Amino acid sequence: MEDPCEARGVLGIVGDKWALLVVRMLKDGPRRFTELKRSIDGISQRMLTVTLRDLERDGILTRTVHAVMPPHVSYELTSMGRTLREATAPLLEWSIEHLPLITAARAEYDDR
Repeated sequence: MEDPCEARGVLGIVGDKWALLVVRMLKDGPRRFTELKRSIDGISQRMLTVTLRDLERDGILTRTVHAVMPPHVSYELTSMGRTLREATAPLLEWSIEHLPLITAARAEYDDR
């Protein structure tokens, strides 16, 4: 059996808020950089670039350069990326569902 501590690198992907949001945004198929940037509130151009490169390196998504004028690039989940999307979808849904409660708990805590 593999050492569970060796999974830290993979868990870093799952724990990265930008990576999970990118994976979520790619669920319906390929998207261009500018589409991703517009749809992920608060992400900087640099952070999106770093996140996309990391996800490509890890085999979660593919980057395709289209030979058109002007050239453009699209990103798409790999089969492994789609399984990550399926595995993390409940976590993202839980986060959205519980956001009001978490916001209230934080406000209550901060008011102490």
